[in-house]
Amino acid sequence: MKLSSFSLQALVFFLVSASFSTMYLVQPVLPVLQTEFGISISRASQTVSMVILGVALSTLIFGRLADIYPVKPLIILGGAVISLSGLACALVHNIDVLIALRLIQGLFIPALTTCLATYLARNLPLERLNVVMGSYIAATVTGGLGGRLLGGWIHPPLHWRYAFVTTSVLVLIAALAAAILLPAERKPTEKPGQGPGFFSLMRRPPMLAIFTVGFGAMFVFGATFNYLPFYLSAPPFVLSTNAITLLYMNYIAGVIIAPLSGKFSNRFGNGLTMILGTLILAAALLLSHIPLLWTVAFSLCMACTGFFAVHAAAMGSMNRKLASSRGRANSLYILWYYLGGSAGITVSGVGFKHFGWAGVTGTGLAMLVLLLGLGVFELRGERENREP
Repeated sequence: MKLSSFSLQALVFFLVSASFSTMYLVQPVLPVLQTEFGISISRASQTVSMVILGVALSTLIFGRLADIYPVKPLIILGGAVISLSGLACALVHNIDVLIALRLIQGLFIPALTTCLATYLARNLPLERLNVVMGSYIAATVTGGLGGRLLGGWIHPPLHWRYAFVTTSVLVLIAALAAAILLPAERKPTEKPGQGPGFFSLMRRPPMLAIFTVGFGAMFVFGATFNYLPFYLSAPPFVLSTNAITLLYMNYIAGVIIAPLSGKFSNRFGNGLTMILGTLILAAALLLSHIPLLWTVAFSLCMACTGFFAVHAAAMGSMNRKLASSRGRANSLYILWYYLGGSAGITVSGVGFKHFGWAGVTGTGLAMLVLLLGLGVFELRGERENREP
C-alpha cells in the first residue's frame, strides 16, 4: 500500500508516540505509588528506571536484527509483548511484580523504536534525515507527554491502573497499523558479519562522542523530570499531582524544537546546535532554584528546548556520518541514551537524598560541562570537513 508523505509521517508519529507513552506513564504518580505500596522514593522510581534499563539491555539486539531482517515482524512482536505486559501491570498488587513487568516492557520497546529508526534511515534520502529525525524525536516528546498526562491527569492519579490499559490498547493498534500500512521497505543488504560492528563503531572518536552526548543529555534530563514531582510536592510549592502533571505540558516545546533544530543544523551545523542546546539546558537548571512557580515552569520549558535540540542534533549527525550499519549505530546511540537516563536517575537520587533539589541540578551541571566540550569537538570536526 502506497501512502502519501503526510500519511507516512502520521503513521510513524502514531507508533513512536504510543511507544513512548508507555515509558513515563507512572512518573507523575510516583508519590502515589510510594504511598500505595508503602515503599521508598528510590524504590518507586524503579518503575521508571527499570523500563529505561530494559531498553538499554535489548536495543543492541534489535538494532542488529533490524540491519539484516525486515522490521515489520519485529514491530508486531514488540507491540504484542508491550501491550500484554501493560495489561498485567494494571492488575498486579505487588511492587516487585510491577517492577519486573516494567522491565519486560522496556526490553521490547526497541522492537518498535530502534527498528523504526532503522527503517527511516534505510528508506529515506540522506538530505531529509536531519528533518525526519527531528520529527521522529518530536513524536517521542508527544508520547512522553501523553503518557505522563494519562498517568497523572486524564485518569485520576489514584486510578493509575486505567492508564496502563489505555496505553496498552494504543500500542497494539499502532503496531498493527504500522505492520499493515508501512510501505514496503528496501530489502536489507547487509549480511551477518558485514559492515562495522558495535565495537568498531565505538572505536571511532566522532561516533563515540555522539554516543556520549546521548548519554549525558538523557542523564541530565531524565533525572530532572524524575525528581520534579518530589521537588514540587514539598514546600514552598506543595503542588498536587494534577498540578505537577500539567507542568509536563512544557514537553510541547520539544515537539516544536526537535524539527526546527534539524533545519537549524542543516544550515549552521549540528555542533553549534549541541552547544546552544547545552547552554540553554544549563541555564534552565539554575533558574529552577528560584522559589517561584512561574520561574520553575519557564525553566522546565527551557530544559525541554535545550535537551531536544541536543538530542535531535546528535541523532542527525550520527546518521549523516554512516553509509552502513545504521541499525547498529542507532541501537548503540539508544543504548548510551537510556543508560544515561538510568544512571542519571540513580546518581541524582543519591544527590536528592542528601542535598535535595540542589543535588539533582548540581549533578546535572557537572555533566553539562562534558556535553559542552563534545559540542565544540563536533563543531571543529564539521569545520575541518568543510575546508578544501
